[in-house]
Amino acid sequence: MTYAVLKSLHILSMVLLFGTGLGSAFYKWMADRGGNVIHIANTNRHVVLADWIFTMPTVIFQPISGLWLIYPLGLPLLTPWIVASLFLFVLAGTCWLPVVWLQIKMKRISEEAVSSRSSLPEQYWKMARWWFWLGVPAFASMVLVVVLMVFKQIPGAGV
Repeated sequence: MTYAVLKSLHILSMVLLFGTGLGSAFYKWMADRGGNVIHIANTNRHVVLADWIFTMPTVIFQPISGLWLIYPLGLPLLTPWIVASLFLFVLAGTCWLPVVWLQIKMKRISEEAVSSRSSLPEQYWKMARWWFWLGVPAFASMVLVVVLMVFKQIPGAGV
């Protein structure tokens, strides 16, 4: 695989990660705000599915392709922008893993509410608040990773 192809896949993967993450978060947040339990359950199902189909593969591919891209450049892993990127990626992942767990739990709770024709319990709304606030540092971290990726400094290279 050429460097250009790998770099293109790396960038497309980040676009997919951002697009899916931000889109899913927006639709889930809007469904929750709407309060329609059937709509909330349906949206939660789609958000969980999107995480498995799109987010999980990109979360795995991003660090692998990123490290693969720096290898031919001979950059040490302790290069400041690489260390910062990896730290921010781990921070985002540390927030994202509980978000995935919360999404799965909220999906089940909302499906149970639909089945029993009841409203969502306070536990759901508490989880929704945690889901939202864990998403803030995760998203901000990924924005900073992209900034570092775009504005990185590679000595002696025009890359």
